[in-house]
Amino acid sequence: MKKNNKIIIVAVIVIIAIAALVFANNGSASTIDVVGSTSVQPVIEKLAEIYQNSHKDVKINVQGGGSSLGIKSAQEGTANIGTSSKELKDDEKKGLTEYVIGQDGIVIAINNENPVSDLTKEQLKGIYSGKITNWKELGGLDEEIHLITREDGSGTLDAFESIVMGKDTKIKSDAIVQSSTEAVKQSVKQDPAAIGFVSYAHMSSDVKALSVGGISPSDETIADGTYELQRPFILLVKGTPTGEVKEFIDWIMSPEGTKILKDEKIVKNNG
Repeated sequence: MKKNNKIIIVAVIVIIAIAALVFANNGSASTIDVVGSTSVQPVIEKLAEIYQNSHKDVKINVQGGGSSLGIKSAQEGTANIGTSSKELKDDEKKGLTEYVIGQDGIVIAINNENPVSDLTKEQLKGIYSGKITNWKELGGLDEEIHLITREDGSGTLDAFESIVMGKDTKIKSDAIVQSSTEAVKQSVKQDPAAIGFVSYAHMSSDVKALSVGGISPSDETIADGTYELQRPFILLVKGTPTGEVKEFIDWIMSPEGTKILKDEKIVKNNG
């Protein structure tokens, strides 16, 4: 009987020891929360996936919500890393460390059936302000132009407004609002009269990319700045990053991370 009791006690001790070891391993796992730009989101998801394969003790949660949310989350420390696809204003930069991981073009996308191939910045401004309302004014078919835009807080929208619309010209109020590059692409794909602007990093052949002022968006024209419609992809950290957050960012900026960024069509500026 005593022998059986000893066996039971030993078994219980072994079970407790194993449970404690499992708990300790799980408890020691680090979590990194990344929040912000929906344009940056797929890129960070890819980086996180590859990083976690070789860093089993790190869990990286990636969420969208827009560049404004990314900046706010970094400022308030509610996310370890905020992401933005727009330049920060001076008052937004206070207390934050910025890491520019590359440049992304803003592609003017139309339906593949639309014969138009090139527009100037002035024509784009005229289209989105409502001064130009029919494709025939641009050498296209006799069809009303259907405007697709992005939601407030979008870094893509902020950059488009800054580069194309300027300070004093607003996008037409009845433009259809979409919440992501993918949603804009789907709207344009389904509507021969539509026009929208999307991230170069997520451009695909199901819609047609226009050249702007005779310059087509490409790795080369974005890198050398000749394609004017572009903006940075930025990581934001409150204060100075430490620990796993610093290690993850250092890895992103390393040759291994840079290769992944290049594969994801994020362009390093020649300047």
